[in-house]
Amino acid sequence: MNPQLKKGFLEYCILAVLNKGDSYGYKIIKDVEATFPISESTLYPILKRLEKNEYITSHNEIYNNRVRRYYHLTSQGITRAKEFLTEQGQIESIYQFVREAFENE
Repeated sequence: MNPQLKKGFLEYCILAVLNKGDSYGYKIIKDVEATFPISESTLYPILKRLEKNEYITSHNEIYNNRVRRYYHLTSQGITRAKEFLTEQGQIESIYQFVREAFENE
C-alpha cells in the first residue's frame, strides 16, 4: 500500500484503539497490527501529529518503576474519526472508479 495512504488510514486506526480507552505505544502497535503492520518508527510520528492537532493528549505514568506515556482520545479526535466514517461513501466511490478503469484489461 502507498505509504502516504497507509499513514492516513493508520491515524484512524489509532483513534479507534484509543476510543476503547487510554493506551501506550507498544499496546497501540499490538492492537493495530491485526489491521496494519506498524512499527515504532511509524507510530510515534503519527502520535505526535495527532497530539499537535489536538485529537489526542498524553500523560506519563510510572509502571514497574518505568515511565510509560499514555495517550487519550479527545473530543476533537472523536469528531475527526466520526467525520472519517461519513467519508466512507467517497472512499468507496474512488475505489470503484479506479477498479472500473482497470477491470477490462
